[in-house]
Amino acid sequence: MSEIQNMPRNPNPDSTIKRNSSGAVLNLYKKLGETPRERLERLRTEKPHYAHEVLSYAGRLDPMAEGVLLCLVGSANKRRDSYLDLGKEYQLDILFGFSTDTYDILGRVIDTGDASALTRKALQQALNEFRGHLNQEYPPYSSKTVEGKSLFEWARNNALSSILLPSRSVTIYHIDIMSLYKVKEAQLLAYIEDSVGRVNGDFRQDEILAGWRQNLKQKGDREFACATVKIECSSGTYARSIAHGVGKHLGIPALALHILRTQAGEYRVEKSLK
Repeated sequence: MSEIQNMPRNPNPDSTIKRNSSGAVLNLYKKLGETPRERLERLRTEKPHYAHEVLSYAGRLDPMAEGVLLCLVGSANKRRDSYLDLGKEYQLDILFGFSTDTYDILGRVIDTGDASALTRKALQQALNEFRGHLNQEYPPYSSKTVEGKSLFEWARNNALSSILLPSRSVTIYHIDIMSLYKVKEAQLLAYIEDSVGRVNGDFRQDEILAGWRQNLKQKGDREFACATVKIECSSGTYARSIAHGVGKHLGIPALALHILRTQAGEYRVEKSLK
C-alpha cells in the first residue's frame, strides 16, 4: 500500500511562512489523525513565539485527511475569507467494497460489495460525472450546522431523517486516475487500526474498530481494489463525498481510504511545515 504511505516531507521550513502587511500565513502540515485545532496547539508548543498569537485555520481537514493546512497569524485573520476561498488540490485514495456512514475509514461499515469487476474505463467514466459544477451534499458526519446543531450530532442521534441535508455548489476542475492497485486484507486492517488509533477525542473509535475487525481478518487472504485519484477543485469540496459518490455511480460500495491535500492556492505540500 505504498500509494498511501509515501507522504511528502518538508525540506525547507523557512518557506512555510509568508508575511505581508496583513500578518503571517503559515503553510502547516496536518498529520493523519490530528484535528486542525490540535495542529495549531502543536504549533504553539513547538514554536513558542506563537504561544500568544491569535491563530486560526482556513480550510478544515478531517482527522483522516492530512496535508496542507493554512494557519493565519495575528492580523492575517482579518482576511480569513479570502484564504477560505482558495482552490484546493487533493490526492484521494478510494477503497472499493465497503461504505461507511462517514464516507471514510473512521466510520461504521454500513455496506459491503464485490469490486472484482471494476475496470479503469468504468472508473474514469464515473469520475467524469463529477467534472464541472455540481451541488454537493454535506456528509452526514460533518461540522455543518443545521438548526443550531452540527450534522454529526443529528447523525449520532439517528435523527438525520428529520432534516434536509444541506448542500453547496462546488466546482471540480480536474479529476483523473493516478493509479489502480490492490491491497491485501491483513495489510488493510493494519492500516485502518493504525490510522483510527491516531485519533484523539470521541469519534466512536472502539465501535468503529470492532466493526472493521468483523469485516476484515488479520490472517485473511482477500484483496481489495483501490484507486488513487487526483482532484483539483473549488473551496468547500469534500473529497470523501466524491469517493462515496463514485461508488454509488458504479454500484459498488466505496469510501475514502486516505486523503492528502497537496495544495491550497499557491501553498504546496512540499513546503509545508511538519
